[in-house]
Amino acid sequence: MFSAAFFLVLLAMGLVLVRAVRGPTTYDRILAVNVSGTMIVILIALTGFLAGRPAFLDLSLVYALLNFVGTLSALKYFKHGHLGEER
Repeated sequence: MFSAAFFLVLLAMGLVLVRAVRGPTTYDRILAVNVSGTMIVILIALTGFLAGRPAFLDLSLVYALLNFVGTLSALKYFKHGHLGEER
C-alpha cells in the first residue's frame, strides 16, 4: 500500500515539475516548486515509515519549514525586487 502511495507521489511530482518548467507566469513556477517541496516532505516521511526510522519525520518537518521560508522569500523578491531595505 505504501509502495503504491510512494509511486503515486512520484508521478504527481513529475506532473508538478512539468508545470514548473512550462508555467505561464513566475508565480505559477514558484507555486509548482513549493508543491514539489511538499511532495518531497511526504516522500521523506513515507521513507522513514517504511524503513522504521522515526527520525525521518523530524527531517521532513525541518525541510517543510525551509520550503515554506524559501517560498515566502522568493515571492517577496519577485514582488518587490529585493528582500530587505534598500540603502
